[in-house]
Amino acid sequence: MRVYTMGFSQKSAEEFFRKLQDVGIKRLVDVRLNNTSQLAGFTKRDDLAFFLKQLCGAEYIHEPLLAPTPEMFDAYRKKQYTWEDFERKFFALMTERKIEERISRDLFSVPTVLLCSESSAKRCHRRLVMEYLQGKWGGLEVVHL
Repeated sequence: MRVYTMGFSQKSAEEFFRKLQDVGIKRLVDVRLNNTSQLAGFTKRDDLAFFLKQLCGAEYIHEPLLAPTPEMFDAYRKKQYTWEDFERKFFALMTERKIEERISRDLFSVPTVLLCSESSAKRCHRRLVMEYLQGKWGGLEVVHL
């Protein structure tokens, strides 16, 4: 099962939606903590849901279960711990939350993308979510757009 991930930062709306259209996305799963910030631009929750439906024929789902806690996110942003510390803490959080049991594989039954803000998946929790689920479920092909 192929699953995509993408961040919106450093992308124009045109580039963002073209990438989604090019791979045939039918569902976007938003894994951001805050999806209504003015800083989100064209990816604010209600705007994004509208654009996805109109431009891609895709649905929008916000899934905060796949996001770090605000405290974890803030501590990393304030450099209170390293990326490696964040990874370890986030994997522990996903284990504690048992996301592999609480999220259905059916979430990815249509072409799906996990959305976050980071332009690269290298230091983004969306990559960690997919690595965790791959380790628990297997059978996932992850493509970072």
